Amino acid sequence: MVETDAFAAISDPNRRYLLEELRRGPKTVNELAIGLPISRPAVSQHLKALLDARLVSVKAEGTRRIYAVDDNGFLHLNLWLDQFWNE
Repeated sequence: MVETDAFAAISDPNRRYLLEELRRGPKTVNELAIGLPISRPAVSQHLKALLDARLVSVKAEGTRRIYAVDDNGFLHLNLWLDQFWNE
């Protein structure tokens, strides 16, 4: 797996929307696609970028894939950002 830079991943407004929705709780692609003016395949591509940046995780439940925020990925972002305030 090629890791994507987390800051590049969150630069897209659609991806930020997905993260905001996932912050409220785990969801499927279909549930996430409801609030976006893009296709379900496009939502899946955005989720892949967030997965590659380790900002979201996915687990299979039967035929469904459930996406959730990956706390560890955000921990790394927070640690990097905190260096600018903790001096």
